Amino acid sequence: MMDELRDLYQEVILDHGKHPRNFRHPEEANRTARGYNPLCGDKLEVFLSVDDSGVIRDAAFEGRGCAISIASASMMTEILKGKRVSEAEDLFGHFHDMCTGENEKALSEEDSPDDDVDRLQVLSGVREFPARVKCATLAWHAMNAALSGETSATTE
Repeated sequence: MMDELRDLYQEVILDHGKHPRNFRHPEEANRTARGYNPLCGDKLEVFLSVDDSGVIRDAAFEGRGCAISIASASMMTEILKGKRVSEAEDLFGHFHDMCTGENEKALSEEDSPDDDVDRLQVLSGVREFPARVKCATLAWHAMNAALSGETSATTE
């Protein structure tokens, strides 16, 4: 069973890596930040359109990187649409903790934003490979920077 699950996870990562969703630069983006991983050279730029009520109406990205960083950015942009800024910030914390193994507490259903954290579990295996954690979290650091009004983020 674990091998089947691992194969499914790899399939999802490869699909998003080869066919990223929301790979574009939307004209209406009003928050943006560049992310850079100096360890491997991955570079991404995240574009967010946040309305006056604090809801992310659109999320997209451009850049280059390994399959894990592209897949993570692709999945992130799918999940962020329609979320409030505070929900996106919470998701960043949950995702970062999941990838790093920090604060490894079981998320209760009340703590977990819908099934979003479950959908992101495919990337949780990176915690076994510390260098790959930076790949998986790059877009998320850029998104968090964009929401905070910063223009860049690094995984260092």
